[in-house]
Amino acid sequence: MKALMFELSGRTAFFRKPDVNSYINFTYNHIHKIALLGLLGTIIGLGGYNKQYKYRMGNRNDVYPEFYQQLKDLKVSIIPLCTNGVFQKSNHVFCNTTGFASKENGGTLVIREQWLEKPAWKIFILDDGSIDRIVFDILVKNIMCMQCKYIPYLGKKNHLAIIKECSIVELDEVHDAKFIYSMFPRFNYDIKHQDGKTHDGGIPYVFREYLPLRLRKEDNAYEYQEFIYTNVEVCYLQKLYSVYTYKNCSIAFY
Repeated sequence: MKALMFELSGRTAFFRKPDVNSYINFTYNHIHKIALLGLLGTIIGLGGYNKQYKYRMGNRNDVYPEFYQQLKDLKVSIIPLCTNGVFQKSNHVFCNTTGFASKENGGTLVIREQWLEKPAWKIFILDDGSIDRIVFDILVKNIMCMQCKYIPYLGKKNHLAIIKECSIVELDEVHDAKFIYSMFPRFNYDIKHQDGKTHDGGIPYVFREYLPLRLRKEDNAYEYQEFIYTNVEVCYLQKLYSVYTYKNCSIAFY
């Protein structure tokens, strides 16, 4: 099986959690699938939420934004390029002084955001015919030739994305892997803590986070799934999504 592979990084990133905004806007620890599909959509010129809203105002009832409708069936795999799956974070405070952002005195809105510092991931996109062939070929061509219809960013427009080390790689499907080197969605799995075995010979770690996996059809709200990133042995892999090997490292696609 072939896959498109590239490294995605940036100086900073901000993938806003929609459930907390009282004092500071927090970020997810990693790029999630919907944000990744949005980034891929910008590369080939697919419309986003704003375009969907304009269509609805014109009595056109699009169920999903164009990028999600076209790319939602892509199988992706994400490997964090950081220690134990954790990037450093920093808090940033800035003001909107246009006068239209707040009803407070002076019309100044103070915005506080948590940003990821120097995030980087290895991204794999499986070539399994899950989306329209023409769309997939355009995506591969644009990424390999470093061409983008719109500027790709990591969550917000002031967090520019860097795409490099692009290549087409060969993967082998595997059914009996003991370790998963990528993030994977929790799907009836178990982690073997008792023996302390790790794929890198280091101290065992298990990183967990609930991340958006799908958009709900009714209102485009996020549907969440718990994701795992660990160096310990995992069992019941036959219950996980598709698992392939690249350079003797097993990675899960979802």
